[in-house]
Amino acid sequence: MIFKAVRDGRPYPDHGLTLKEWAAVPPRSVRLDQLVTTKRVLALDKLLADDSTFFGDLFPHVVAWEGSLYLEDGLHRALRAALQQRTSINVRVYDMPTVASRPAGAADPGTAG
Repeated sequence: MIFKAVRDGRPYPDHGLTLKEWAAVPPRSVRLDQLVTTKRVLALDKLLADDSTFFGDLFPHVVAWEGSLYLEDGLHRALRAALQQRTSINVRVYDMPTVASRPAGAADPGTAG
């Protein structure tokens, strides 16, 4: 199996991160078999496109939440890596705090303005 699991949708609350905030998260290597996808549908034309990251981040976005790593953006890049027989990929991982771990009255970092 390429990924740990395949889901349809995000089980975690909206983090509200902007592309600029994602860009501030340093990339790190993650094994593909540790990732849980948040999309079930794959567009073959995007998978095969040479310029699939032209307008986006070069690194897929992963949300670490409740002990799992959710691949939020970059499914096509991750699958392309698997097809190239790579077992890991460089991604940006946002460690989302659980509601219980935030101090009382603290704003969600994704909604603070």
